[in-house]
Amino acid sequence: MAQKNKLQFIILGLLNQQPLTGYDLTKAFDTEIGEFWQAQHSQIYPQLKRLEEQGYITHEITISGEKLEKKLYHITAIGQTLLGSWISDGTPDLTATKDEFILKLYFIQTNRDPRLKAMVQEQLQLHTDKLTHLQQRLATVFPTKASQTANYGHYLILQHALGREDYYVNWLNQTLAALPKR
Repeated sequence: MAQKNKLQFIILGLLNQQPLTGYDLTKAFDTEIGEFWQAQHSQIYPQLKRLEEQGYITHEITISGEKLEKKLYHITAIGQTLLGSWISDGTPDLTATKDEFILKLYFIQTNRDPRLKAMVQEQLQLHTDKLTHLQQRLATVFPTKASQTANYGHYLILQHALGREDYYVNWLNQTLAALPKR
């Protein structure tokens, strides 16, 4: 089965929330969207061009400062229809995550491997930092119970990410504790 171009739907979804420039879209992948999906500048701009050619988005030229022209993209009605269909379609495929640390662990032969402790400690620091970051994002973006319902999907994504990182940190701590003492 052919794989769907999910980037187009992410862009349509972001533009459905508000008109954005290509730069704004790129920045979205550095913040909230980047927590669960990655895309580079080199992928986003060609996708914008394709979406516009297909009639799913349109743009207007805006002036920033005194002379800087920017394209402000808007979703069209048929873009909204496509986005709505995609959201409504089932999501039956579970996709494997690409976690290089887990891949490396697969090739560790014994719990006495001299590289193992440092590998786990490094990941523990990274995931602890990520957990702290997500906790701060949750407090910033959803400071009250009422704010959680304003963009409920976003709230659910943050909750999922917090649970994932909390599990990962606990698992790494357990792994470290179970390593043989030298």
